Amino acid sequence: MNPTLVISIIGGYFLLLILISRFTSKGADSATFFNANKQSPWYLVAFGMIGASLSGVTFISVPGEVGNSFFSYFQVVLGYMVGYFIIATVLMPLYYRLNLVSIYGYLEQRFGFWSYKTGSFFFLLSRTIGASFRLFLVASVLQIALFDSYGIPFWVSVLVTIALIWVYTFKGGIKTIVWTDTLQTFFMLSAVVITIYIITKEMGIGIGDAITQIRESDYSKTFFFDWNDKKDFFKQFISGAFIAIVMTGLDQDMMQKNLTCRSLKDAQKNVFWFSVVLIFANLLFLSMGALLYLYAGQNGIEIPARTDELYPMIALNHLSTFAGVVFLLGIVAAAYSSADSALTALTTAFCFDFLNFEKKEESVKKPIRLKVHLGFSILLFLVIIIFNAINDSSVINSIFKVAGYTYGPLLGLFSFGLMTKLKVRDNLVLPVCLLSPALSYVVDMNSAVWFNGFQFGFFILIFNGALTFLGLLLISKKNSASEFSPIKH
Repeated sequence: MNPTLVISIIGGYFLLLILISRFTSKGADSATFFNANKQSPWYLVAFGMIGASLSGVTFISVPGEVGNSFFSYFQVVLGYMVGYFIIATVLMPLYYRLNLVSIYGYLEQRFGFWSYKTGSFFFLLSRTIGASFRLFLVASVLQIALFDSYGIPFWVSVLVTIALIWVYTFKGGIKTIVWTDTLQTFFMLSAVVITIYIITKEMGIGIGDAITQIRESDYSKTFFFDWNDKKDFFKQFISGAFIAIVMTGLDQDMMQKNLTCRSLKDAQKNVFWFSVVLIFANLLFLSMGALLYLYAGQNGIEIPARTDELYPMIALNHLSTFAGVVFLLGIVAAAYSSADSALTALTTAFCFDFLNFEKKEESVKKPIRLKVHLGFSILLFLVIIIFNAINDSSVINSIFKVAGYTYGPLLGLFSFGLMTKLKVRDNLVLPVCLLSPALSYVVDMNSAVWFNGFQFGFFILIFNGALTFLGLLLISKKNSASEFSPIKH
């Protein structure tokens, strides 16, 4: 694709985002940055969350992974529905009742200082790695579509990617993101629908024939029932429920958007509608993945070793210029709809959980917030460069693999707080939360040998959370119950 065209597309797109940012950041203060003054319409939050949840990972990695795992990912998506129901009926009422800005403030009220800091630390670790993986995708695409033509190194792609996010989020924060995510979700879903239409035309078939070919191919195999297989339905479905709980309900990034709604009722409507639309959106991505493989087979196109590269390779090198334009708009929208909110959420969590922002005067908040925002931008840059040097698998698998280890302690902490009234020895919480993922990793690496071929897959998240829960039980204070009532609505 012509580099000048690429620059024009990306430049025009970000000009639009910057204009939205200027509009939404007028008169912005710290409350605007962190919670949008709790004035966000629920339907905008719901639609924008689709893009943030799917992200560039779904846009590129899920279609590419169809060649390895078929439609088995849909088993995880079905599990999401259970997780979102728990988020809407248990976690959201808790967060609204406590009037939280950082959701990890709950841990301080429930257990104490070290539990609070431990929970926030694991979020910062998880989201830094996850956001870096997602930004790695869009930087890779920009490298292929633009920077390779000029011999510019990959680190420049990464620097430009992160700098663009900083420009339109540093002032308006979450209020800007609620509006930009809505626009970006529209671009992303439109790109998928248009791409499917273009591929079917290139293959000389209609939509009905495409559905038939997908259904009759091996790629459409969805349900697997082999307990030893990491694609087993029960492991995938149950893991999906817990992935939704930890990566949405226990994640400051996703919850910060929900907490900008005017009321609990609006936030719950947002979660319910968002979860329904998400099912159909994931079906679109899986179907597009199957069509990409069928198209490649029909035209003798070699499948790249890194399956994340399949969609960009076909869109940019084998389809029309219009298809390439659609792809670029889609991947940029998908990646930025997730990454921009991640940067804001990291800034929020660090400011409130480690810098005690709620106790500072408004006049000193802004310069500190800007420094933290910039600091996390630099950190994301460094992690992406490291990931580029070691990555050897699809990003969707990498994200869920890391989530299994880093979100497990959060799952254990919140579960223990909600399901029991026991207090714990607060100073021992951090060692427990560090030991649990370490033990989980050892077990996961040896599970096939120790357990007669059994593979954990995404199920390692639940195992890790259970270990954390058990560890907290072991350090609980006997004959002592907390007066804090966590599930009271």
